[in-house]
Amino acid sequence: MVGIVLAGGTGSRLWPITRGVSKQLLPVYDKPLIHYPIATLMSAGIKEIFIITTPTDQASFRQLLGDGLQLGISFSFLTQDSPDGLAQAFIIAEKHIYNQKCALILGDNLFQGAGLGNQLSKFHDLAGAQIFAARVADPERYGVIEFDDIGKIISIQEKPVKPKSFYAIPGLYFYDENVIEIAKSIKP
Repeated sequence: MVGIVLAGGTGSRLWPITRGVSKQLLPVYDKPLIHYPIATLMSAGIKEIFIITTPTDQASFRQLLGDGLQLGISFSFLTQDSPDGLAQAFIIAEKHIYNQKCALILGDNLFQGAGLGNQLSKFHDLAGAQIFAARVADPERYGVIEFDDIGKIISIQEKPVKPKSFYAIPGLYFYDENVIEIAKSIKP
């Protein structure tokens, strides 16, 4: 299984500081924000990680992270010219992840908890996809999941004006090897 950290975007909600530096490079406590999603993937046993960022910020990510060998993993860097959604990340990484299961995590999200790595490593043999949900007070600010009566997802809406639930997608996804073909079939 390979991992993707999506670390593009403009960080417009944090302007003016993010006009000069990527949001994922800003410090959170004692390290840059991007270290947290990388640690999440590592705790799940993922050793090959692709960092997708803007062309302008890629050199800064390379300088900060290096090749990953000092951590016993491998970093590769890919560029996303414009923030055009999650599906685009798989298309960008296609030749690198083709026919492999993968995890995608947003570069500005933090996950923590006892046993998190053990729980996430269960998804290495996944057939299909696994996304997660978290109850929030203000779902209109997030991607929102609508469930049927037995808990099956029936829709996902990005920042809906009238959310169909209070469950937001926190930005961690696991997919089987069909994700690239599915991503290519999605219309933005």
